[in-house]
Amino acid sequence: MPKTNLSGYARHTISEDDLAAVGRVLQSDSLTSGPMVKEFESQFCNEVGAKYAIACSSGTAALHLAALALELGPGDAVIVPAITFLASANMARYVGADVVFADVDPSTGLMTERNLLDALATPLGKKAKAIVNVHLGGQCDRPDRIEMIAKQHGLRVIEDACHAVGTTYFSDCSEEKGTRYKIGACAHSSMAVFSFHASKVITTGEGGAVTTNDPNLYQRMVRFRNHGMIWMADSDGDIAKEGESKPWYYEMEDIGFNFRMTDFQAALGCSQLKKLEQFSEKRRYLISCYDRELKAQIPDVSLIPKVAGCIPAWHLSIILVDYAAMGVSRSKVMQAMKAQKIGTQVHYIPVNSQPYYRRLYGDLQLAGAQAYYDRTLSLPLFPNMEDEDVKTIVGSLKHALFQ
Repeated sequence: MPKTNLSGYARHTISEDDLAAVGRVLQSDSLTSGPMVKEFESQFCNEVGAKYAIACSSGTAALHLAALALELGPGDAVIVPAITFLASANMARYVGADVVFADVDPSTGLMTERNLLDALATPLGKKAKAIVNVHLGGQCDRPDRIEMIAKQHGLRVIEDACHAVGTTYFSDCSEEKGTRYKIGACAHSSMAVFSFHASKVITTGEGGAVTTNDPNLYQRMVRFRNHGMIWMADSDGDIAKEGESKPWYYEMEDIGFNFRMTDFQAALGCSQLKKLEQFSEKRRYLISCYDRELKAQIPDVSLIPKVAGCIPAWHLSIILVDYAAMGVSRSKVMQAMKAQKIGTQVHYIPVNSQPYYRRLYGDLQLAGAQAYYDRTLSLPLFPNMEDEDVKTIVGSLKHALFQ
């Protein structure tokens, strides 16, 4: 049995400095959305290189805010790759827009330029107003080219970077010639959306953020995050309304939501941000260990290929297994590894195959997404793991495949 707790595919890493940061806020006068939220937003902007950041209650809330900011609604459509978490597509439905599911590369699970063009050519794709570019597992595939296609069709790009905090990429797929960009700088998008769920590279427990360089989008998201309220007081906290002083006065021009982050979540976020590079480097190292052990122990099984020009922070350790060729079911493999106290997961079931979306759009056949789903499996990956843990996990996988 493994010494490290490997019972889940992901695990948060919390240190004494994180506990101390949260403790200071819990002993302060501000627990809800206050000065620490503003500090976290400022630090996150500095980290990713964006002008604005809006911290909120979850990655799902962040996607919803992005849809509201672009004023998406009935009659509009949003292109979303089929391999992603449900929220990437649901954000369009929250505001009444339709979803156009794009196929993906069967080896990476990522939407390619060709996949995007094919989706745009469909009848519903011609109504598209926005694209959700999902960076699955921490990888991105040519954000510069995706944005170029978007501009040619008059569309806005939302990066679903919920897996990709800490990831960087190069234009032209060239580390020698291309320009290096950080995910979240919005160099090739209108907005980038992040999740700080406990399974992610850094965590606030639950929580999310949207980054943008557009002041109008920023102001809209700030308003929608807090019920749609606009405080009308001047810098002295006062307002003259109908000849009276009314320091309490606010107005609601549009309906909003309670998507606020708490100050103690933000304090944890600030503490975790200091360790982002450390966590990212450890994840990259562990992926290299997986690559080595798989080649040594199970050469017929491989990690998903690394995309050219991308330096992922690797939220997930995803392998591809030809279960049919190996004469074993994925379910039996997962059950056998669970018996060895090793957790696995599948990321993801194609969203277009969900009953809700089948009722809306019928049985859409996307060959790349299905081929990816049929072979994928996520193995444990988190910074507290060591080389020996990877060796144990791959040994357990080998036993499960060939028992």
